[in-house]
Amino acid sequence: MEFLELRNLYKTYYLGEIEVPVLRGVSLTVVRGEFVALMGTSGSGKTTLMNILGCLDRPTSGQYWLDGEEVSRLSADARALVRNHKLGFVFQNFNLLPRTSALDNVAMPLTYTAEHLSDQEVRLRVEDLLHRFGLGDRLDHEPSQLSGGQQQRVAMARALVNYPPLLFADEPTGNLDSQTTEEVLQILRQLNQTEGITIILVTHDANVARHARRIIRIHDGLIVDDTAPFPSPGAEGPQPQAALESKPLSGWSAFRLQRLFRLVLNGLGRNVMRAALTTLGIIIGVAAVIAMMEIGRGSSSSIQRTIANMGANTILVLPGTAASGGVSHGTGSVMTLTPQDSEAVLAGCSAVRASAPVVRARTQVIYGNRNWVPTFIYGTTPDFLSIREWGLVAGGAFSDQDVRNAGKVCLLGQRLVRELFQGEAPLGKEVRVQNVAFRVVGILSSKGANMMGMDQDDILLAPWTTIKFRVTGASATTANQSAAAATSGSSTSQTVNTLNQIYPTLKNNLYPLPSATQTADTPQPVRFTNVDSILAAAHSAKEVRPAITQITKLLRERHRIRPGQPTDFNVTDMTEMTKALAATAATMTNLLLAVALISLVVGGVGIMNIMLVTVTERTREIGLRLAVGAHRRNILQQFLAESVVLCFCGGGAGIVVGRGASYLMTVLFRWPTELSLDAIVAAFAVSAAVGIIFGYYPAWKASRLDPIMALRYE
Repeated sequence: MEFLELRNLYKTYYLGEIEVPVLRGVSLTVVRGEFVALMGTSGSGKTTLMNILGCLDRPTSGQYWLDGEEVSRLSADARALVRNHKLGFVFQNFNLLPRTSALDNVAMPLTYTAEHLSDQEVRLRVEDLLHRFGLGDRLDHEPSQLSGGQQQRVAMARALVNYPPLLFADEPTGNLDSQTTEEVLQILRQLNQTEGITIILVTHDANVARHARRIIRIHDGLIVDDTAPFPSPGAEGPQPQAALESKPLSGWSAFRLQRLFRLVLNGLGRNVMRAALTTLGIIIGVAAVIAMMEIGRGSSSSIQRTIANMGANTILVLPGTAASGGVSHGTGSVMTLTPQDSEAVLAGCSAVRASAPVVRARTQVIYGNRNWVPTFIYGTTPDFLSIREWGLVAGGAFSDQDVRNAGKVCLLGQRLVRELFQGEAPLGKEVRVQNVAFRVVGILSSKGANMMGMDQDDILLAPWTTIKFRVTGASATTANQSAAAATSGSSTSQTVNTLNQIYPTLKNNLYPLPSATQTADTPQPVRFTNVDSILAAAHSAKEVRPAITQITKLLRERHRIRPGQPTDFNVTDMTEMTKALAATAATMTNLLLAVALISLVVGGVGIMNIMLVTVTERTREIGLRLAVGAHRRNILQQFLAESVVLCFCGGGAGIVVGRGASYLMTVLFRWPTELSLDAIVAAFAVSAAVGIIFGYYPAWKASRLDPIMALRYE
């Protein structure tokens, strides 16, 4: 049975609308084990015929049978399988991969074989072939380090590494001197005679053709002369070694991934500088994403801490509003809140973790010959510090016992300490407020300005009973009380105790009026003691709304307000402010992320551009890989993997650069930053996605190249 058979084969090329016929009805049979020489002048069609025989090209019409199978109508992948398992190619210009060792050049067809050879088995097979061709000491030499004859031997070893039964040699001696030509032809004869390999040699040199056992001459696309075919070696001669089985590859194995990864590294290693510059865009993009996200997250955390310092879970209860003659007197113009309301809120509202009454005052604080009017003078309970999450840097807080006994103790803010003591230690010293001496028992930590720009450290805290009964005697006023006392001409003895201000003046006194000294020594108990506000704190931000509902219901019951009647108090919280600040921080973070992602996209465009250039420069390599049996998907996987590996390397380097940039921002500029693991993972994933998205088109374009056109590319 014929090993190779052509039946009325035609091949026509089209240059626009012009038809260029190359083969005009070629019919040919070749028996297994023959050594055939195809001869003809340039343009006769011999190379086109060899390309069709080698499954690199398709005929326009006619049939081509190889080893009992019609291959002229096979799909691209099926023809690639035939090239890998049954055919070997020796090209005139060698077609060796540059900057690649002889060992790797010969092993290239095994990358696409269906037989899963181990790395050790591949190396042993390749070394054996190179030793047979006299290149045992040139295994690691690149093509530029080999002579022309040595390069041709490497090309022949590559063609035989899969033990193909059919070998094509296209002008294998065209670039060699006479001595090397004789050596190459001797090797071909030996392969045919001792190995039983069928050889088809294309040449225009009659001296070279005489080494073949059969000579076929082609002229203008027709066979014009065919010497009588010699009988095949058959049973009397040696048989060729068995070719690799044609079984399809299936699945992704660790072996295949390892081989693909090694192939990618070899491809990228041929131009390290270009690969490094290609990854630069991804490095900048990933670093920008990580740095921006960490800066944004640090800023957000800083804002959240600021909100927490202000009291993110704080609820403020204010007295109601009085009106007369259609004129509203504003919040707090009626006295409706009591200390007992604060105690009831803590006891009766499950969503509230702490509650404290607040009495405000505005007057001078005096120490020695220095005085200062602080922004805040609050009378409250020890729970105030817990509600405001306010710590102490020195001393301790006053106690509930001090509140019950109206103890003359106080806590000072940092601003007040600086203004009054100016470097002195304030603990244990006494300051005077409305001629009442307060002993300093603690120093508050610094909180800075609030959202309204007011200095929170300009404050004095004391038991509310002391401020209420000893300092103000009434609700706080917006006027400077010390100044008001000075302008009214009231004496110190008249303002020692002002509790009598809350009682109406009687025209006819039934009893003698007590003196100022007697009033100061024996303060009168009152049935109703109001406070200026109640400060409460929910257990968490999620429980602020339930806490407000519970407080409202409780105070309406305590104040005996009927359904449908307006409340005599107002409950406010910082939810809206917290949401606004959180939304602002999120917007800024997203804006920074969008800017950083733009740089990632720019890096992806750069990768696509470089990969397209790479595909163009490596067109002949792609054609060579297709010629030795690579499927289209193999080419697609290789170039797509190169793009992904570049992005992976850029992503890894970008993580290091981004973290370093974030750290430098903190060290040099004191910007708040915070480690963002999700940003690192996201940036790395996005960089891989960029490699896939922007690398797919160049890889697809490479996989669609026609092998014969790629090999002819200049």
